[in-house]
Amino acid sequence: MSFYDATVPAFLQILGSLSGLLTKAEAHCEAKKIQPEVLLNARLYPDMLPLTKQVQLACDFAGKCCARLTGSDVPTTPDTEKTFEELRQRLAKTIAYVKTFKPAQFDGADTKDVTFPIGPNNSMTLKGQEFVNRTAFPNFYFHAATAHGILRHNGVEIGKRDFLGMA
Repeated sequence: MSFYDATVPAFLQILGSLSGLLTKAEAHCEAKKIQPEVLLNARLYPDMLPLTKQVQLACDFAGKCCARLTGSDVPTTPDTEKTFEELRQRLAKTIAYVKTFKPAQFDGADTKDVTFPIGPNNSMTLKGQEFVNRTAFPNFYFHAATAHGILRHNGVEIGKRDFLGMA
């Protein structure tokens, strides 16, 4: 299996499922007469980030991981989304961006040095495979799963098949 095949399809699957989760969340708000901001600002715990930020970070980890692995310019996206539609647009843009990468761009990425920020003033360098396994995938899945958990905790009727994009 190529390194491209080990990364890009995984990102695309979950980014697509997040879009579906947001559609179900919006429908839930309409059906239950809940203001969308209630879910968009919901958190699993007061010191955790809200749903909106969880989706933004999942997008960031997917796009920036692909950029770093391929030596491409790392995209910057302002976190301005305030509605379900704006979040779905961000997901769509991230999906489109990730789809621009070609398998050949990932050749040797598993063994190349990847430098990335770890906080506002520090950075770390890992080999590509280590970067994906220890940083990119764990963070990507953490934020995606937390977004799912926030919605489920708030009564949106979703399950594991929704998270996996198989519903």
